[in-house]
Amino acid sequence: MLTSRAAILALVVIVIALSLAYPLREYVMQRAQIAQLQDERARMEANVEELREREEALNEDAYVEREARARLHYQYPDEIAYIVIRPDSEDEERVDPSEPRDPWFTELWRSVEEADRPDDGL
Repeated sequence: MLTSRAAILALVVIVIALSLAYPLREYVMQRAQIAQLQDERARMEANVEELREREEALNEDAYVEREARARLHYQYPDEIAYIVIRPDSEDEERVDPSEPRDPWFTELWRSVEEADRPDDGL
């Protein structure tokens, strides 16, 4: 059936397989980590390129002027600025029906209390 030579050969094959299993696993894990780091590097390079474009845009006077006018409502001294106020925004307070009237923790506690009560209908 199983000769001593075959048993020794099987033992040697098992020892070789076990000795190669750990380095092979480490190799596979390192390759996965390298791929992950390469993806992260590509995202970082894209982010850097985006920031460089933003820096170039901020160095242009026309862009800075446009942003100051739009975001900060700046104007030149000889210009007149008008702010339009909607008449309904001052008189009545708008209530969005999707927003709860009570704070979130009150709603949460109310739901806990409702869950604690036994149902009468069952």
